[in-house]
Amino acid sequence: MNMVIDMKQLYIDFDGVILDTITYPYEYVEKTLGLEINSENMGNFYKELNWHQFLQDMPVINDSINCIQKIIESNQFDVSILTHVNSLNEAHEKIEYIRQFFKDIKIIPVPRSISKTKMVLPAGAILIDDYCGNLKEWTEAGGIGVRFSTKLSSKGYPVIDRLDKILTLSIA
Repeated sequence: MNMVIDMKQLYIDFDGVILDTITYPYEYVEKTLGLEINSENMGNFYKELNWHQFLQDMPVINDSINCIQKIIESNQFDVSILTHVNSLNEAHEKIEYIRQFFKDIKIIPVPRSISKTKMVLPAGAILIDDYCGNLKEWTEAGGIGVRFSTKLSSKGYPVIDRLDKILTLSIA
């Protein structure tokens, strides 16, 4: 007898969830370069960045790589990485980074100017993201938003501070 297990689709953001790629660049742009933190300045910084070295140097957040492995092994979710990118180089290096650990996981780079909800079908799917703007768009499109926050700041969403906590989180 063949049983088909209906796994829920789970999308995991990259920046601020898997690697801490946000804290350092914002501090560098503001303090070292003396520039205002805005989308233009950050976009320019990210486009010129040596993404390969940058990703190798950035800290993994709360054992996220091992947590993703645990989620995959649970067979509760069909796991994909859904990440905004500022350039093709950034997309390439994020894919290479994830491929060091996971050979079969789907990685979906999304141009910064496009909503994540336009790249995949959010209805009924879960998005784990640290940015509430993405979660708001996701839930408005029929998806389930889960906020990732190391300080457990929910801002109105179910919240986790480790990715493997999705395995025990009660969500609709």
